[in-house]
This record gives sequence, C-alpha cells and structure tokens, in this order.
Amino acid sequence: MSITINYHFLSIWCVLGAVLDLVGGITRAKMGTRKKVQAFVRVRPTDDFAHEMIKYGEDNKSIDIHLKKDTRRGVVNNQQTDWSFKLDGVLHNASQDLVYETVAKDAVSQALDGYNGTIMCYGQTGAGKTYTMTGATENYKHRGILPRALQQVFRMIEERPTHAITVRVSYLEIYNENLFDLLSTLPYVGPSVTPMTIVENPQGIFIKGLSVHLTSQEEDAFSLLFEGETNRIIASHTMNKNSSRSHCIFTIYMEAHSRTLSDEKYITSKINLVDLAGSERLSKTGSEGRVLKEATYINKSLSFLEQAIIALGDQNRDHVPFRQSKLTHALKDSLGGNCNMVLLTNIYGEAAQLDETLSSLRFASRMKLVTTEPAINEKYDAERMVKNLEKELALLKQELAIHDSLSNRTLVNYDPMDEIQIAEINSQVRRYLEGTLDEIDIINLRQIQEVFNQFRVVLSQQEQEVESALRRKYTLIDKNDFAAISAVQKVELMDIEGNLVGEPDGQSFGLGVAPFSVKPGKKPKTKKTPKDQVSSSARKEGASSPVSGKDFDVASISKTQLIPSSKDGDLKDMLARERETSSIEPLISDSPKEELRAPRPSTPPSRTVAFEEFKNERGSEINRIFKENKSILNERKKRASETTQRINAIKQEIDETKDALNFQKSLREKQGEYENKGLMIIDEEEFLLILKLKDLKKQYRNEYQELRDLRAEIQYCQRLVDQCRHRLLMEFDIWYNESFMIPEDIQVALKLGSSIRPGMVPISRIVCLGEDDQDRFSHLQQTVLPEGPDSITFYNAKVKTDQKHNYMKTMVGLQQSHRK
Repeated sequence: MSITINYHFLSIWCVLGAVLDLVGGITRAKMGTRKKVQAFVRVRPTDDFAHEMIKYGEDNKSIDIHLKKDTRRGVVNNQQTDWSFKLDGVLHNASQDLVYETVAKDAVSQALDGYNGTIMCYGQTGAGKTYTMTGATENYKHRGILPRALQQVFRMIEERPTHAITVRVSYLEIYNENLFDLLSTLPYVGPSVTPMTIVENPQGIFIKGLSVHLTSQEEDAFSLLFEGETNRIIASHTMNKNSSRSHCIFTIYMEAHSRTLSDEKYITSKINLVDLAGSERLSKTGSEGRVLKEATYINKSLSFLEQAIIALGDQNRDHVPFRQSKLTHALKDSLGGNCNMVLLTNIYGEAAQLDETLSSLRFASRMKLVTTEPAINEKYDAERMVKNLEKELALLKQELAIHDSLSNRTLVNYDPMDEIQIAEINSQVRRYLEGTLDEIDIINLRQIQEVFNQFRVVLSQQEQEVESALRRKYTLIDKNDFAAISAVQKVELMDIEGNLVGEPDGQSFGLGVAPFSVKPGKKPKTKKTPKDQVSSSARKEGASSPVSGKDFDVASISKTQLIPSSKDGDLKDMLARERETSSIEPLISDSPKEELRAPRPSTPPSRTVAFEEFKNERGSEINRIFKENKSILNERKKRASETTQRINAIKQEIDETKDALNFQKSLREKQGEYENKGLMIIDEEEFLLILKLKDLKKQYRNEYQELRDLRAEIQYCQRLVDQCRHRLLMEFDIWYNESFMIPEDIQVALKLGSSIRPGMVPISRIVCLGEDDQDRFSHLQQTVLPEGPDSITFYNAKVKTDQKHNYMKTMVGLQQSHRK
C-alpha cells in the first residue's frame, strides 16, 4: 500500500499541537525577585514602660535593649547586657489605623494583582496579638487587621469594574495539634465526618475537609468572621483573662477574570492572616489542668515554628522540618514560599517581661533572614482556551485552503468525514485485503486515521464471524474466565491444558458424551437414595440443551430481577411516608379547635391519661402515621423471616447435592475411569447433578439478595418508626405544658400579636421582655454611624451573628427543658 502525505498539512497540525501544549500548563507563575521577609514590632501600651532598658532608634526601625549586670555573679561577669535589633518598623503607642497602613495594606493590595500574602502576629501571651489581628468587634474604630483587610479587598473590587473578581474565605483553628473548621457551625456546612488533613499538591498546600465559603459582599464576609470568632477556644490565666488557646488562620481566596480581554489567562491569590497563640512561661501564668496541657502544645508548636525559621534562614540547610507540627505544615507555602510575608511581633514594654521580649525580638530577627520569591499566580480558563483554539483552527483551515488552491489541489476536504466517505474507505480496505485493489491513495491526515480505523473494524468483524462459527459447532470457554475453568476442572470435565472431556456426537455438545466405540459395557445399577433422584424432565432438558463453561459460575443477578414488581410501589409509598412524617408541623395552639376546647381542670391529669387523650385528638395524625409505619415494619420483618427459612432450605439441598455429586465421583473412581485420547469421561447422571447444583446456587443468590434488600427496608422503616415515636412524644410534651402547666393569662399575653407558641418557650423563661437586639442596634446606628458611614456592614454582621447565637442558646435551653 502506498501512501501520499501532504507535509504542509502535517506542519500545520504540528503548530496546533504546540498551541494545545498550553493545556499542560494550567497553572503558571511569573518568576519574581527574591525579597526578605518584613518584620515589624508593636509595643503594648503601658504606664510602667522601661525607658532605661528599651530604647528606639531615631528612624523607628531598631530597638536597643540594655540590662544591668547581675552583681551576684561576682567580679568576673561576662553576662551580655546589650542587644540591638534591626527591623522594618517599630510601632509604639500606634493606633489600629496606623498599624494596618504600615503592616498590611501593601500586601493586601498586591494580592489583587496575583501575589499571595501572609500576615502573622507572634509574641508572648497577653501582648496584644488577637487585638492587633481581629480587634474589638464591639467598636468599629478598634477593628483589627483582619476586618480592615476584608474592607480593602471589597473596596478595590469596586474600583476594578473591568475584572470579575470572586472572593472566598475559610477559617482554620489548630488546637492541641488537631485541625478544626471554625465555620462548621453554619447550618449548610455541618461537622466533618472524617478528620481534616493537610494535603500537598503541585499548586501548594490545602486542608482537606476545610469549608471554603463564597462571599459576594462585605457584610457576608464579616458575618463569617464573627461566626468563626465566637467558636474560638479561649481561657483565663494570670497574664490574660481572654487568652487564645489555639492558632487560627483566616484565609481570603481571590480569583480575577478580565471582562474586556478574550485572553484565557486569569490570576488567583490568597491572603493568610495568622493569629498565633502566645508563648507562655508557666512560672508566670500559673496554668493548671487543661490550660497547662494547652500551654504545652502551644509552646511545642511555636518551638517547631522557630526551628523551621532557623532552617529557612540558613542557606546551607537543604531540609526544612515543616512536618514537625500542623502549624508549620499548614504554613509551608507561606514561610519562604511564593508570597509576600509580613511578621508583626507583639511585645511588652515592661521590665518584668524583658526576658520574653528578648525572645520575641530574636524570633523577629531570624524571620528577617528568610527570603521569599513572590510571583504572580496565573491560570488558564479552559472554556476561553477552547474558544481561542477554535478561532485559531478556523484560521489554519483557511490558510490550508489557500495553499491547496495555489498547489492545484482543489479536491482536498479537511472537514470530518460523513457516512458515505467512511463507507467508501471501508470498501477500499476490503478490496485491498482481498487483493483486488493495489493501493489506497491518501490525501490528508483524516483519511489516514480513518483507513486504520476501518482496518480495525474489518478485523473485528472477521473475529466475530470465526467465533460464531466455532460456537455453532463447539462449546467454548473463555480462557480468562478463571471461575468457569476452575469449576469445570473441579469435576474433571477439562484437563490441565484446557481441553474439554469427550468428543462431539454431531447433535449437541460433547460434554460427557463418549464415542460409541469406547463406551463400556453395562454397569451394574446402584440403588439411588432419594437425595440422588433427578427428574426425567431435568434429564431430557440437560441432555438436549447446549451448555457453555461459563454456566458453571453463579451469575450475579441484578436487584430488579430479584424483587417483585410490587416492590417498587412499596418503596415509593415508603418514600412518600417519610416525606409525610418529616413534613408534619406542630399544630398551632390558637387554631379554631383549640378555641372550642373544654375548660382546663383544676388539677392536671396524669400523663398516661393525657397521652391517650392526645393520641385521639391533637396527635391523631402523627399516631396514625406511626401505626402505619409500624405495621409496614412488621410485614417486612415477617417477609425477611420467610426468606431466611427458604435460604436455609436451599442451603440444605445444596449440601445434599454436593454429597450426591461426591458419591458419584467416588463411584466412578472405584469402577474405573474411562479416557478417550487423554480426556476423562463422565456419565449423564453426574452431569445432571452438576446442573442441579448450579441452579440451586443461583436460587440461593437470588434469595440472599432479596434478604439483603429486605434488611435494608427494615432498617429504613425502623428509622421512620423511631422518628414518628420521637415526634409524637415531643408534641405531647408541648401540648401537655400548654394545656395544663402554663397559666392562661400568660398564654393570652403570648398570643396577642406574637408567633411564639407557648409550648416552645421553657416555663422558667416566660418573663417580661425588655429592650431587644434590634432596639439596641437602632440606637447604635443613630449614635455611631454619623461618625463612620463605612461601618454599617461591620455592625450589621455583628448584630446578625449575635442574634443567631442568642437563638441557638434559646433552642438549647428548650431541648434541655424537654429532656427534663
């Protein structure tokens, strides 16, 4: 076969291949220049500042520490008394505004340009890390770096109308070397079933199991922040009454797509805002019990963090121990990675805390030795890439058409082939294989591919024809079907080489049929036990129907074949019943029926008598559903019991058939085994026992599958019954308290203009209502908002979060009262 190839066409396809190589680089980062980590120091304001020991440089970028020599060490005293630390800035008596402008503003603004950023607060316990990072949520002016960063992100998004920017946030807590999602309390998240783990991939570090939430506006982001803050773990000791007992990482993820350009590239970035737990000296904090255990974990993780920083600052170190703790592992791509790293060290200005201050300043100095390489994170939009490639392909087709017309090749078509062209190529391939066609002319690459494809089609058709011809004449067993081969070899119907015993007699299969010339004489008939009897109809059917080797394997039957057709209706009824059970709403106490209720007795009746009355009146619907579900459950249990009895009977019959089959095999071995050309021959009776065993196993599988389905239905029905029982008892408690326990005058007061059911409120909590959260918020708007108009989203989110948690506390109290 001779093939003529258009090399110019192939060169164009090579160009397309080079364009498609862009798909392999889904994530690219522009190489950036290496830069040092920025380190700032913030001194906690105090009235007892050690002016003689702590002095600042004139440029506010250095701190000098001076200690007096300890005279108790004698005349020869080599104790170091002076230290000097070079930093990027010292913030003393600085406001929250100045701290954010100096430390975080540049890192946040660069994040929208595609650079990752990390801002970390480090220092001694009580030095002001959480205040610096989060601030005071009660006062808008005292908000910290985190809420200000959220505000800056959304302000910059508004200033970039040419880009579609999405913002997502997550909140991670590391407590006692365990990972927790601070936003898992949201109703649409829920607690994670499996523990969260830290996973590494080529794109960086991510936390498996950590929820990430899309925020479209500033208020939603503040709500998530306040939600996570209320879930943080805090404790009290001598140095801090609200000490954070865990490390927290609030991450802002951003993704920016251009609205104007058709470029498939877009940028992503993230900002890690890290609030570390404070290092503690146990002799000063006096921690005990659980707080002592927490302090041990905190100091241990901070020690591992310092070891990682030392290794990163040493240019001769090849290995950095990131995996020693969850904190360093989670911050692996932030410490010395592809991001703008900023460290803010919080220290005390008092002489009593000078040892811890020196330790914190040493950590800041070591951090300044670490270098990072910020780079823009570019990714490629697959949808836009496909559109651009389609345009490029259309242009290349036009260029090919021009080249073909200049080369006098006007009949070349590069579009996908239709059915007529494919049929023509198939005809050419067949004629080429038969020898009536000497060569196939090739015009383009599509034709080359289709020619090879038709070769495959013709070869497959020929194989199928050969196999069907063999199946009409012989019994075939797939050599890859090991279950069928082992079953046949087990009863000695096949030798080791895979050949079946016996020869074909020209009528049916050759399994167990020996040539007439080698049939033995009449064997003495043995008396058969009832276990060995096989019906004559089964003998005739087994002797006249062809059997393949695969039939010896018990086929797995689908669920629809095992279950009767009426079962689908039962399942639909059960699903409808569950929806009916879950949709039952408690009846409102001020319904018309309640207004016609008999006067309340002077003494409440017993709960037993009241329960019977409740089932006949207000709880009649729930009681009806409960009885129906219970009757369905009993019916399913009865069917399961009957199915179990049938399975046991089939199992017993399988054992009897196996015993009969073993008896026939041993009898054949005693009387002498007959062979023909090295193949073992069995009689018809033994073969029919094999068929019977196969049918019994099939019945066993069917019945067992039905039993499994019934057990699943029983479990499902049991859950519905339990739900109905719980709902019935809960509604009875509410009805009983409403009818006999709450005074009538209080019920009337609650009903007037209120949607609160008396049964929903604990009796001990029915008190007069004062000023609520909404009234306080309205008053706050009148007094605060004129001074800070931008604070409305901040306070809105704060009030909504407080209202939610007050509601949750009320519901918890309600559940506890119901249990009592």
